[in-house]
Amino acid sequence: MTIDYRDLTQKIKQWGQELGFQQVGISDVDLSQHEAQLQRWLNAGYHGDMDWMARHGMMRARPAELHPGTVRVISARMDYLPPEANFAHSLRHPETAYISRYALGRDYHKLIRNRLKRLGQLIEQEVGPFGYRPFVDSAPILERPLAEKAGLGWTGKHSLLLNQQAGSWFFLGELLIDLPLPVDKPTENKCGKCIACMTSCPTQAIVEEGVVDARRCISYLTIEFDGVIPEEFREAIGNRVYGCDDCQLVCPFNRFSDITQEADFHCRNSLKLQPLTTLYAWTEEAFLKHTEGSAIRRIGHLQWLRNLTIAMGNAPYSPAIIEALESREGQSALLDSHIQWAREKQLEKRDPDAINVQPARTKRLTRIVEKGLPRDA
Repeated sequence: MTIDYRDLTQKIKQWGQELGFQQVGISDVDLSQHEAQLQRWLNAGYHGDMDWMARHGMMRARPAELHPGTVRVISARMDYLPPEANFAHSLRHPETAYISRYALGRDYHKLIRNRLKRLGQLIEQEVGPFGYRPFVDSAPILERPLAEKAGLGWTGKHSLLLNQQAGSWFFLGELLIDLPLPVDKPTENKCGKCIACMTSCPTQAIVEEGVVDARRCISYLTIEFDGVIPEEFREAIGNRVYGCDDCQLVCPFNRFSDITQEADFHCRNSLKLQPLTTLYAWTEEAFLKHTEGSAIRRIGHLQWLRNLTIAMGNAPYSPAIIEALESREGQSALLDSHIQWAREKQLEKRDPDAINVQPARTKRLTRIVEKGLPRDA
């Protein structure tokens, strides 16, 4: 059977859109130019406690080692920005929990992987049996460089993929294949001299253009790290209890982002604009119930409470917060060390003049959000 690869490529992109992807691109598997930078990043310890980042070595830059026979990678993106994202509300109300917008709905891993698997099946129906394997943030692979080669966007100074029409509020997934499809051309990097993401990072985790020190990153600290969060970062965490979106919020290209078409990515009511004390009162059973099918569930109840404890320490003084903190004392040494800090911070703010004082950086971010994201409630 003779395969018309150009015609097949057009069909793949059409099928991708029909499956709910906003864009599909194709690249080769040569990521050799990224190997030295990856090694430098690992040598610097910027991966923190994520040992699995180093465990696979350079396999991340060699897709053919991950799935033998791979000659092309189909990269796909799917928008996730929910309607009524309520960024400004979360910034104005530090007693309300802020959850990274990608995690407000259903866990994206299974949804996107199933769509990619279906794409592989459609290709198989067209050309017969061939080798393919879908991945969604679930394997040692440099997905952003691959997506960049596939023309889905460019790597911003915050290290996330940026698209001129869609900003960065999207997920990525890959389908590794053994078909020599024609490849797409990379897009031009349009960040220019803008460094808004670098200067707005609450913990200064973006140590140079395109390089993030995970050990300072709020997303890493609240999601990947399960130990005692260093005190130097606690105030900067603010009310962020799962992840952080600041570097995306200030990015000019995110003014053009579309709302997701996937209802599964819409915010579930149990997480929407919830007071810190409400979430803190969840038992482990309630936590598991309310986070079923959510990416949040993987951090576990104890880490969830740890993050909330820090946010409560940063909130304006409230007797209810003091009472809630004290109700959790004695449950674990990890939690107690954060409760003691949070309680001390709360007591420092009993002076009425200290209540509801926003840091200058938060005020600036609020203004940017209100100006740049008119859809925000």
